Amino acid sequence: MKNPELELAEQFALFTRRHCFITGKAGTGKTTLLKDIVARTRKNAVVVAPTGVAAINAGGVTIHSMFGLPLTCFVPCDDFVDLNAATNRRRLHREHMRYRKERTRLLREMDTLIIDEVSMVRGDLLDAVDFVLRTVRRNERPFGDVQVLMFGDVHQLPPVAKEREWDILKAYYRSPYFFDSLVWPQLDAAEIELQTIYRQTDARFLELLRNIRERRMGEEDYALLRERYRPDFNPAAEGYILLATHNARADGVNASALERLPGPLFSFEARIEGEFPESAFPCDRVLSLKPGAQVMFIRNDSEDGRYYNGKLAVVTGIDGEDITVTFSDSKEQYALHREKWENIDYRLDAETGEIVRDELGTFSQFPLRLAWAVTIHKSQG
Repeated sequence: MKNPELELAEQFALFTRRHCFITGKAGTGKTTLLKDIVARTRKNAVVVAPTGVAAINAGGVTIHSMFGLPLTCFVPCDDFVDLNAATNRRRLHREHMRYRKERTRLLREMDTLIIDEVSMVRGDLLDAVDFVLRTVRRNERPFGDVQVLMFGDVHQLPPVAKEREWDILKAYYRSPYFFDSLVWPQLDAAEIELQTIYRQTDARFLELLRNIRERRMGEEDYALLRERYRPDFNPAAEGYILLATHNARADGVNASALERLPGPLFSFEARIEGEFPESAFPCDRVLSLKPGAQVMFIRNDSEDGRYYNGKLAVVTGIDGEDITVTFSDSKEQYALHREKWENIDYRLDAETGEIVRDELGTFSQFPLRLAWAVTIHKSQG
């Protein structure tokens, strides 16, 4: 087998009903595997994610919209709570689980629930989904006996628990992470870590990244990092990227660098059709470029695999709608095409009993962002 962990995960997902947590470093193919499973499965599968952008990128919907959940935190019992800050089981059942017949049938016919970016899913949210499915499906097995496939990397983005929320939740949870939910130990989930990294080939660099990630740095690792420490370094040459803590800082650096380039500014507006909420836009609605701009791809190539999320390039030509870039690593030239993101919803086909995806709208744009500076979160990929 070329990639035994990936093939094992695929076998579990397609041909068993076992719950799975599929993890791996950035670039190990988690998103590709998820989409391959969705394309190949004969099960009634639904894809959800914790945020609108993550849901769009995964080809699914948000957890809150699928299950009609409130934005407040969830207390996994019937204890009295401040209704402005939390929801208990009784209130969730009475006020938020008033589904239409179509949505109730869909939840009852669901075979597999795929959760992307699960590292961002708080434990109480996972327990709320578990409570909904057990109740609607009248089945006391975890998630109402729906197979759950979770994709994510706990070394990347953590769940968000504001101080007021955690003051409530800490009485019920050890941490905000999904693996400290009440339902997690009941799952006996298979845990599969994808090992093959497709975005890097430098073995020593990969080893260094792994040691940093796993907090087992050796003296050779520290020595290698000290070699690169240059307090007086001035990135006068092209190709360097500033890591910023906030989007505003990265956006300011990119705007200034773009303005310093000679020549006219070209703007490319996204083509939006149907229903596509601004909060779920996967990239800038208006992309501004000049020849010479340093850019980064923001998704994998959906046509022939020539680029991936995080790949760097330089814009070398703009002629109307035609944009040419040169990849920073291979120095190959490439003529860009627009990528299309879909805003979808799920419904149950009354005749076949199959869960189908309805396209509500699309967002089409060149899959680039300026990359003289990126946020630390973006750089993780």
